[in-house]
Parts: sequence; structure tokens; C-alpha cells
Amino acid sequence: MDISTDVLVIGSGAAGLTLALKLAPHCRVALISKGKLAAGATKWAQGGIAAVLAADDTVESHIADTLDAGAGLCDEETVRFVVERSKAAIDRLIASGVPFSREEEFEEGFGYHLTREGGHSHRRVIHVADATGKALQKTLEQQAREAPNIEIFEHHMAVDLMTRRHLANGADQDGCFGAYVLDMAAGKVRRFQAKATVLATGGASRVYLYSSNPDTATGDGIALAWRAGCRVANLEFNQFHPTCLYHPKTKTFLITEAMRGEGAILRLPDGEAFMKRFDARAELAPRDIVARAIDHEMKRLGLDCVYLDITHRDADFIVGHFPNIYRRLMKVGIDITTDRIPVVPAAHYTCGGVVTDLAGRTDLAGLYAIGEVTHTGLHGANRMASNSLLECLVFGDAAADDVLAKRNSLADPPEARPWDESRVTDSDEEVVVSHNWAELRRFMWDYVGIVRTNKRLERARHRVDLLMAEVQDYYGHFRVTGDLLELRNLLTVADLIVRSAMSRHESRGLHYTLDYPEPAADAKDTVLGAG
Repeated sequence: MDISTDVLVIGSGAAGLTLALKLAPHCRVALISKGKLAAGATKWAQGGIAAVLAADDTVESHIADTLDAGAGLCDEETVRFVVERSKAAIDRLIASGVPFSREEEFEEGFGYHLTREGGHSHRRVIHVADATGKALQKTLEQQAREAPNIEIFEHHMAVDLMTRRHLANGADQDGCFGAYVLDMAAGKVRRFQAKATVLATGGASRVYLYSSNPDTATGDGIALAWRAGCRVANLEFNQFHPTCLYHPKTKTFLITEAMRGEGAILRLPDGEAFMKRFDARAELAPRDIVARAIDHEMKRLGLDCVYLDITHRDADFIVGHFPNIYRRLMKVGIDITTDRIPVVPAAHYTCGGVVTDLAGRTDLAGLYAIGEVTHTGLHGANRMASNSLLECLVFGDAAADDVLAKRNSLADPPEARPWDESRVTDSDEEVVVSHNWAELRRFMWDYVGIVRTNKRLERARHRVDLLMAEVQDYYGHFRVTGDLLELRNLLTVADLIVRSAMSRHESRGLHYTLDYPEPAADAKDTVLGAG
């Protein structure tokens, strides 16, 4: 059964749910999620949301910190736009029932505990213990399920956006008119036609072998927008979180940066605290500096990991501030009140993405993008801790405002052709997908990781080209599956990442290359595509 709606939202994290909830009183919303509604990255966010809330903090200070972390590539207008709306975003969440951690002794009458993370000059990260994303996702999801105008489609995945080339009866009209969507339970592709379409699909960190992200972070929205003709920017800037748990029994478990904000120290196996050799801010340096320092020490000494140590803090303080991490690590035999935590860097956040304006509008009429899928200019060459959830909230709200302002003028979409499966069959070689997925993630980690060289990038480009040809042939002959679509999207994004990295002849922020170790005099965005 095909679907016709006012607004199609592709993605069900903080950005997509924020937008959907604001639109719901005024128009019909169809919201699709690849898995369960909470399958995205939002619920994995431990640290919190950066906002100007404390009496001794200022908008200008938050802006300055963000610009500094972004290494010359932040758009100052965007940064100001987001930071100035940070308090209002938090006020909305408090009103909606998000149970932020309270301060035992109220500071300046505010009443909520604020922590400090790398790159921030003040305590400005409001949080729900060490599981902020989980609490945020739960609150927004519950509201979305109760909203009468939001129709939720779980286990549905977008195949491609509907554009002019998909229209029936020779129609000739530019824009985005919805998407072809795979119903994964039924194994059928359906037409979801909409007056406006919103990409809120998150990032692409699963293009790497090691990642803190859930399996859903496969760059779907970036690939969808690119194939539809939108520009993308700054995809060479992939943030590697410095501290992902290194343990064979636990997959992709992140140790929040807030732990370093509360005094945790990075140590080598012999106990040496090494971060001051790399930056005067030590553990509170921006993430790219910390990740490179860890990577350097691991390669220098041939280590499998380094160690994060908070054992010098009071045990009650540790358990009270990091209850989720405490319980999770106790299950694998690590008591963080007495034991150091083995950690490694892992791909964590995609700082570039689909180019948008301050209303979330892309190059394609009728198509919006919000959250990690985008390049707004907020993050520049390196995202500052806890600005990402804030970006989701602010741009989810801004894009909803733009849709609502236009809702009376949004025309019904022209009819798109049905999905054609007349010339394909069921796959007889699923191993092709799993093998190519594993190969892609391995060479991206080895060649396009924390430290790059021209030779490594050339090797990666060659392998991407080979795999893209193979997968495109496979895609043309067999019925689509979720795994095949994710591999196709990951290859598209890998190609864009490698092309972006090869075009940046300098080291800046998250992009570090041994061939060009210094930053160029002029900071410029890497923009791919016409527009």
C-alpha cells in the first residue's frame, strides 16, 4: 500500500522527532525508522546538551568556544543562531518532562547540575546522569506515539528520494516529492509521496571498522541527497571519540567525555598521564587532539588500548554521576571506582553532510535536512562536545517553522512511477554484501582514519571504485534488502569522504595528514556537487 502525506520524515532521533512533534498539530506526518523508533544514535548520547544556562556563562563565550573548536571553518552566523536558541530548547525539554539531573545545592537558583566537557570554558552541559540521549529519546518517542497526526512506520528504509526522473506520465517538475521506501517486514518497496520531505537520518560512522554508533549509522540521508543532486560539504571531517570501551564482550560502548570533565585522567599501561605532552588542556583538549594523542601513543608503543582513570575520585561521586557506565562495566568485571578503564578511539560523529540553510532547506525544493546528516556550518572542522543534540533540537524546530509557514502553499506532489521489480530476482549470493561491507569498513579504518596520507587515500579510492562497480551491478540484478541498501549508501559516503579528504591539502581539525601537517592560510569548506 502506498502512502500519501503532508510531510515525510526519514529518521526517528532527536531531530526528526522534534520536527514531527511541532508539525503534528497542523499537518499529517509520516515518520519512518529503519528499526524500532529508538534504533538511532540519540539514545546512545551519554554526555548531555550544551546550552547557556549558568549565571556566569554567556552566549558570547559559548560561541567563542565553538568557533575555537571548529578550527576556522565554523559559520559564525550559524553558531550564533544555534547558541542563542539553546536556552529555549532546554526550556522546552524541561516543560516536556525530560528529567535532567538536579543540583543538590542549587547554584544561583538554577537547580540543575551542569558538567563541563572538552573545549568548553564553562560548565554548560545539562544532562540526565550519564544517559541523556536515552532519556531524551524516551520522552520524545512517547509524545510521538501519542500524537494523533503522526503515523509511525518502523522497520522501513528509504531506497531513493522521488525526483523529476521518477515522475509518471512524462511530468517535468523539479523538486523532491517523497521517497521509495522498503517495508523490510514485507520485503516490498512502497511509494511514500509527500508535499515536503525531511532527512533526519543521522551520520555515517559505520563506514569505519570501529565506531561508537549503532549499526543504523550508515550515511543513508547523505547518500539519498547526493543521488538526488544536492551538494555535500566537509565530509573529510569525521570525529573519532577518544574513549570507547576496549573489551571483547562489549561492542561500541562509549565512555562519556563528561568523565574527563569530572577529572578522569588518560594513562599509559605504566600509569603515566600523557596528555600534557600534547596539549596544555590535557584531558579537556578538543576531541581531535585527544584522539590523535591516544592514536600516537598506541602506535608508538604498540598498544591495544590506553586507560581512563577516575579512581582518585570518591566512589559515591563516581557511581552517582556515572551510574549507567558503572553498571555496564561491572557486568564485564571492571569496577570504575577501583579499576582503570581500557579505551580506544572510535568513529563517532560525521561533521560534514548535506548543505542546508538556517531553515534546514537543501538545494532541492521540498527537501529539508536536519541533525547529523547536515552541514550547517555549526561544527566546522571539529564538533565541540554536546553541541550535536543542541543542533538537532534547534534545527528540528527551525525546519518545522519553515514548513508551517509554507503549508498553505505546498502543492500535492505529482504522481511518481511505481517501483519496478520486473527484471530482478532474489539474491543467490548474500555473502557478496557481508564480505564487501567488512572490506569497506576495514580499509576505511586503515587508510582514511585518524591519521591520513596521500598514498593511503589513493589506495582507499581504488578500493571504493572497485566495490562501487560490483555493488551497483548487484543492485541492478537483485531485489533490494536492508543490508544491500546500507552497503550501497556506505559506499557512496565512503567515496565522498575520500574525495573530500584528497582535495584538502592541509591538516585542520579532524583531518590530519602527514603529507600536509600544517593548516593552510585560508580556511575553506570542501563542497562537492553543483549548486
